[in-house]
Amino acid sequence: MTTETKVVLKGGEWLIKDSDTADSFSPEDFSDEQKMIRDMCSQYLKSEVIPLLDRIDNLEPGLMRSLVQKAGEQGMLSVSFPEEYGGLGKDFVTSTIINDYLGAGHSFSVAISAHTGIGTLPILYFGTEEQKQKYIPKLINGEWVGAYGLTEPNSGSDALSAKTSARLSDDGKHYLLNGQKCWITNGGFADVFTVFAKVDGEKFSAFIVEKGFEGFTQGPEEHKMGIKGSSTVQLYFQDCKVPVENLLGEIGKGHKIAFNILNIGRLKLCAATLGGAKYAIADSIQYAITREQFKTAIANFGAIKHKLAEMAIKVFAGESALYRTAKWIDDKEHELLTTGKPFNEALLGGAEEYAIECAILKVFGSEALSYVVDEGVQIHGGNGFSAEYNISRAYRDSRINRIFEGTNEINRLLIVDMTLKRALQGRLNIMSAAMSVQQELMSIPDFGNEEETPFAEEKKLVNNFKKTILLTAGAAAQKLMMKLEKEQEVLMHIADMAIEAFIAESFLLRVMKLSQQNADSSIYKDMLSCYLYDAADRILKSGKDAVNAFAEGDEQRMILMGLRRFTKAQPFNSKEARRRIADVMIERNAYPF
Repeated sequence: MTTETKVVLKGGEWLIKDSDTADSFSPEDFSDEQKMIRDMCSQYLKSEVIPLLDRIDNLEPGLMRSLVQKAGEQGMLSVSFPEEYGGLGKDFVTSTIINDYLGAGHSFSVAISAHTGIGTLPILYFGTEEQKQKYIPKLINGEWVGAYGLTEPNSGSDALSAKTSARLSDDGKHYLLNGQKCWITNGGFADVFTVFAKVDGEKFSAFIVEKGFEGFTQGPEEHKMGIKGSSTVQLYFQDCKVPVENLLGEIGKGHKIAFNILNIGRLKLCAATLGGAKYAIADSIQYAITREQFKTAIANFGAIKHKLAEMAIKVFAGESALYRTAKWIDDKEHELLTTGKPFNEALLGGAEEYAIECAILKVFGSEALSYVVDEGVQIHGGNGFSAEYNISRAYRDSRINRIFEGTNEINRLLIVDMTLKRALQGRLNIMSAAMSVQQELMSIPDFGNEEETPFAEEKKLVNNFKKTILLTAGAAAQKLMMKLEKEQEVLMHIADMAIEAFIAESFLLRVMKLSQQNADSSIYKDMLSCYLYDAADRILKSGKDAVNAFAEGDEQRMILMGLRRFTKAQPFNSKEARRRIADVMIERNAYPF
């Protein structure tokens, strides 16, 4: 593997190239302005949203809309939108911070994310100048609320199989939409909807539909397991008259709108889930400190400390990868802008470049939150099952995130599919890297000249994690060839290995940078060591399960030997490290990292 300093990696290229701490952005790099925006979002949640959660969950008429509008008045909806439409024109990292620090608002966070993301971005990126001038200023100041109509009763993950149709009226002035959409977030009170339909039954296209258009009606609110305060309705179109000037983008190119918006949505969803997880961790710490059993606070028990520490490790790891990727997208956007691309093509180009990483983040963030709230309920014991305690709401609300923005299964398949496609297109030189790993396996291991610089052992382990992916995926592609795409179980195991490796490297780079900036970074080294120690076992298990599904005989033995070699971690007392991590959390009575 080559070592290159201060080079912007292409999407997926982290798998075959080393990264440097100078190229890895993390929350420690926030500017003063970004910290101010972070604090503003946290304060808004604490003062305006958290005290009203029960009323929000009861769908009190007008309440959610007023909270969205108030957030708009404070500038939280307009941060990353261009100044010519009334926005503040801030960068992608800053908009990610907003999703992160509004992420603990339960149903409110869902409403805000849907509004600023899928509810507004399609018009911003694909609309005509007239459409943008008409809709964007009102959407980003909170006067209007946006929603997005893609899913149908019989088309979820397979979005392009939608049945909603559109045909041009006889006078050529309107498209007539017929069909229905379901699970529409903000649908009960939104003013503007991006709706997908097939023109003449076959050309998948997008339309801007306003509340009140003739032939357009909304169903009643759905009763859901979680995010009860998020408005979710069905939309019905019966010869709905949509003016021809409300066609969004080009006829037959609706898939470009749907899938490009999802890349950004996946990263933003990760931000929101990590924001929610930090709040749930704080909730659990405070409960563990005040709850006494056997004449002592349960925070003093090793089993509880293990849970608290593992919660923090997962969130800190996810945050490391989140902001690393957000900055990559930001840098790519600026690079495209300097070549003369318009702003909409520049940001979409940045998000498309890092679509693999966005899918990784979506899976990791949603599953990290699921772990945190599940263990949070366990720490609360019987009280965690009571609606009197907010952790029960967090538990219910978290479940949807593994389904939103493409199920985690779909995202896992996409991670491998996109990586292999880029290899075939020549965008990623994965084949030669995989061949190098195979040659390394055939050679005698080099036990001498071990590097003795700080983090040398960790860097070697992370590089070896990448080799396990190249080894497993390379062998699977050679053996199964065109059949590989049908072997979803194998693809999912390889995706899990890729997720672990990307998160591990991001974590390592952040801790290396912290150690350069701060002499006392021992607690972060503890967190990193725990993660790498466990990741090695998880990667080995995923690799073995994948290999055993397609290889046998000498080939199987050779690959399994390589997997064991590349996932060999040094002995490590993770119990004591986790106790040290938890003690810091308990002392601060918060998520302090």
